[in-house]
Amino acid sequence: MNQEPQPGRFGQFGGRYVPETLVPALEELAAEFELAWSDPEFRSTFESLSRDYVGRPTPLTEANRLSESTGLQVSVKREDLCHTGAHKINNALGQCLLAQRMGKKRIIAETGAGQHGVATATVCALFGLECEVYMGEEDCARQELNVFRMKLLGAKVVPVRSGTKTLKDALNEAMRDWVTNVRSTHYVIGTAAGPHPYPHMVREFQSVIGSETRTQYQERHGRLPDVGIACVGGGSNAIGFFHAFLGDDVRLIGVEAGGLGLPTGHHAAPLSAGSPGVLHGSYSYMMQDDDGQVLPTHSVSAGLDYPGVGAEHSYLKDTARVEYVVATDEEALAAFRRVAELEGLIPAFETAHAFAALWQAGLLQPGSRVVVNMSGRGDKDMERASRLLGL
Repeated sequence: MNQEPQPGRFGQFGGRYVPETLVPALEELAAEFELAWSDPEFRSTFESLSRDYVGRPTPLTEANRLSESTGLQVSVKREDLCHTGAHKINNALGQCLLAQRMGKKRIIAETGAGQHGVATATVCALFGLECEVYMGEEDCARQELNVFRMKLLGAKVVPVRSGTKTLKDALNEAMRDWVTNVRSTHYVIGTAAGPHPYPHMVREFQSVIGSETRTQYQERHGRLPDVGIACVGGGSNAIGFFHAFLGDDVRLIGVEAGGLGLPTGHHAAPLSAGSPGVLHGSYSYMMQDDDGQVLPTHSVSAGLDYPGVGAEHSYLKDTARVEYVVATDEEALAAFRRVAELEGLIPAFETAHAFAALWQAGLLQPGSRVVVNMSGRGDKDMERASRLLGL
């Protein structure tokens, strides 16, 4: 499957739509990444830290009661068991190692649900790097625990008060910082979006998820699963999970944030209800009005509350290799509670959207062998979940 006919492009999607001052930095980053990723010493360091610090490989858990409830054969890839509680540390570790190699001592990041910010702050503490994290003021309020964790790890957290005060605006501010401080600073984008080389680079760092899952499932079951499911915001956990299966006869389903429902307009589902445009340096599906202005988004999940998506997901949608569906806030909250009660697993609100697909009428054939990527655990969402569920 020829996904990248030219560097930085996935079909018509991707590219590099940035201020002229950032072009040299992006060209340097692309070149340095290719050198590092082909360097056995760099790969060995990344893999040893992934094993001994992050805790890889993460397990593949058979969800027997969930299987009984849904009439499916459900397995769960346990990225929630990574150090810091989510898949985000795979990418943060890779990019901070790369920043060290490039001599960049200051790290900036953006975060929505806070898990990427925590992961980046964690790796910066490990390596002794300066860390500054931009986070929308709205997200700071709904993810107070992660704000505290970042501060405890030595990071400076900058609340962003512009726009909708969520992930989109945090990314805007981080981009502005990078333009100003590009010589000393590396920007660790937390998702598979943004200008080239970020979508490609983040996918490579996250591809360990899918490669582990593929091997684990074959070793246990002697075959591949029928279906793989992951939630999609910017799309890093999903592209890392899907990548190993793109050449196989495995149905892949990405679940976007349906919010209050697509007809209401209060959602964060650019692949399901958006159109192609340029956002944060890349041409991809996004939520925009007829004049090309970015529309506000809504999701119970801070990590999915974003009006764009990674370029490779846009390509996989248009080539019909991956199916993209939505789960509403209500469906995600119901799945959040069901998975906890049935399996003793408490998913992040983001991951709860992926689990919600298990109960969607007509989506999956009875008896299908399904793997759900549990991209993160729900510690960060406990206070809000308690209020929303009335427990």
